[in-house]
Amino acid sequence: MRCFSIAILLGWILIAGSLCADGPADNKVVDVRPIPPPGIEIPDDKRQALEVKLKELRNKIERLQSSKDPVIQEYLPDVLIFEKAVAIALSENGFFEPADFDRADGLLDEGLKRAGSFSDVYWIRPGSSVTVRGFRSKLDGSIQPYGVAINSKAPLPVARHDVWCRGRSEKGLELQFLAKHLKNPDPLPQSAWIMIYPFGRYCNANKLAGEIDTLEVIEHATKDYGLDPKRIAIRGFSMGGAAAWHLAVHYPDRWIAATPGAGFSETPDFLKVFQSESLQPYWFEQKLWQYYDCPGWVRNLRMLPTIAYSGELDKQKQAADLMAKASWELPPNERFELAHIIAPKTAHQITPAARDEIERRLKLIPIHDNPDRFQFTTYTLRYNRAHWLTIDELREHWVPTTIRVSRGEKVLVHADANVKQFTLNMDANELDPKIQRLEVVIESVNEQGEKQRIKWLRGDEAVARRSDQSWGATFRYENGDWQLVSPIESPTQELKKRHMLQGPIDDALMAPFLFVRPTADGLYPETQAWVQSEFDRAVREWHRQMRGDVRIKSSDELKPEDLQNYHLILWGDPKSNPTIAQIADKLPVSWAKDNSVLQAGDRNYDAKSHVPVLVYPNPLAPDRYVVLNSSFTYREYDYLNNARQVPKLPDWAIIDITTPPNARWPGRIADADFFDERWKLKPDRPVLPK
Repeated sequence: MRCFSIAILLGWILIAGSLCADGPADNKVVDVRPIPPPGIEIPDDKRQALEVKLKELRNKIERLQSSKDPVIQEYLPDVLIFEKAVAIALSENGFFEPADFDRADGLLDEGLKRAGSFSDVYWIRPGSSVTVRGFRSKLDGSIQPYGVAINSKAPLPVARHDVWCRGRSEKGLELQFLAKHLKNPDPLPQSAWIMIYPFGRYCNANKLAGEIDTLEVIEHATKDYGLDPKRIAIRGFSMGGAAAWHLAVHYPDRWIAATPGAGFSETPDFLKVFQSESLQPYWFEQKLWQYYDCPGWVRNLRMLPTIAYSGELDKQKQAADLMAKASWELPPNERFELAHIIAPKTAHQITPAARDEIERRLKLIPIHDNPDRFQFTTYTLRYNRAHWLTIDELREHWVPTTIRVSRGEKVLVHADANVKQFTLNMDANELDPKIQRLEVVIESVNEQGEKQRIKWLRGDEAVARRSDQSWGATFRYENGDWQLVSPIESPTQELKKRHMLQGPIDDALMAPFLFVRPTADGLYPETQAWVQSEFDRAVREWHRQMRGDVRIKSSDELKPEDLQNYHLILWGDPKSNPTIAQIADKLPVSWAKDNSVLQAGDRNYDAKSHVPVLVYPNPLAPDRYVVLNSSFTYREYDYLNNARQVPKLPDWAIIDITTPPNARWPGRIADADFFDERWKLKPDRPVLPK
């Protein structure tokens, strides 16, 4: 997405890359421009010189990889990031200006220097105020980079720790990212002691794989820099502002503060206003917008100090305006005002005065332990906890669900009717030492907001502390009343949606996963060709967009531990993929016995021209997913604007392959829906247009 006009920059300004597409030119499904864009031609002498130095680095890496020294193995990713960045740029046309050749040469020099310096690991010493690091992703095993800047003038130990989400840069691949953050990261920490800059898997606004990488970056940096979880702020501008919005509302208990600047906070209105796009979504697309659309989650900001920023003339001011509207239009007893700093007569930039005001306000925010009173909103069990509350089960996904809790001499819980089960947990030091038993009051309401039921646990029923002096209890609504769940009973093996096993399809790509390729001819040449094409595309696009390489095995290469360690992304049909054949009769959407039709409840589809895609708990390993014939579900058209990069398909779909795949869809969506809370087909699902 290329940038609209930017005002003259004065003083300290963040230009976070562009977030927008080229307007209507990027609203066409045909001839979608490639992301990343093609680079410039590499002169022969430049290529030869870089390849010689890259070979030298690879030889050193090969020797290091065979070392048994634990220090070398721990910090080897800090060298591998340079090899990967230059290798990809050389092989995939990733140089965008002549200066990139010198940047690549400098990265190789740094890689060679580090490869010979494991005796002191100089790049993580306190004196290394600006550096770049690498870690191995749990998702796909790839090496991913991040930046670090340390402010030696910050007052320790009280200084904040900032995570800065970067703006969109279509030409900001590994090479350009490392070169920038090795020398001149922007912004630098002001009142914070340290600033961490996730690469975030390229241009996805730190969503899906980028979201998980951001959390992994924090985990990795904590090991060497001692990040205090009570002092981490989530921040960003432009695309990074969008990232800060969504990370704030979905993980409100992880941050001391959030400072989203510009960006977008939801999909439909942003695309209409900013992209001039005419939207005609499927019904399930609209539901899936709720995955990342932040206004519906705005209640969560009541527990998280948030400072929004916009330029008065910036179209991306729309993001904070919508969040401010959502916070003020809550019921009167929940309403609050969003703090929104607006720089006058300013376009897409942060002015020095605004920067200073943001820093001033941040420094005034105190460190708090877990609050005694808060409310939490969710639409999905993917995001199901805050502080000492966890929502374990919903009556129905994608329905806005809020639960309010408070604690003192007793615990008060006010739950939406959509809450089926929840858990409260407090450490030993979170309760008054005099309190040995806590009374619990649970109140629920119906959809009209009318008081529906109240459950008291008091007196002898009050919940006692555990033997380690912590306190906790799980409550489930059954048989018309709330029941205290026994901690000594074995958990039921009943199949149901739960945290990190609730769909949609894209959710399986947010934890370690493994592609299982077809190894024989499929049932029909037509479907076999489609599967192979989509498999090849999925491998290619994971590499181009998520900057990693998927693990791939065949069914006969699978080991028992693979089923326990990975979500299996299965490609093919019962004839071409033995693993699919092994589980096909256990899936709610599958092939009939004679393989002539696909069955989705009472609807049948010709198996010669239709292919199923779905996510479902793996019948061979119920704590993991299986996915049929799909990777992440947004496609090339959606790369052009980050607000489009959200899950496109629900838990399952039937693809009519007589309509060829395009930049938006893998074919015509003949049928699609979410499974119910027991992973069963829902009755009376909508009929999709042909």
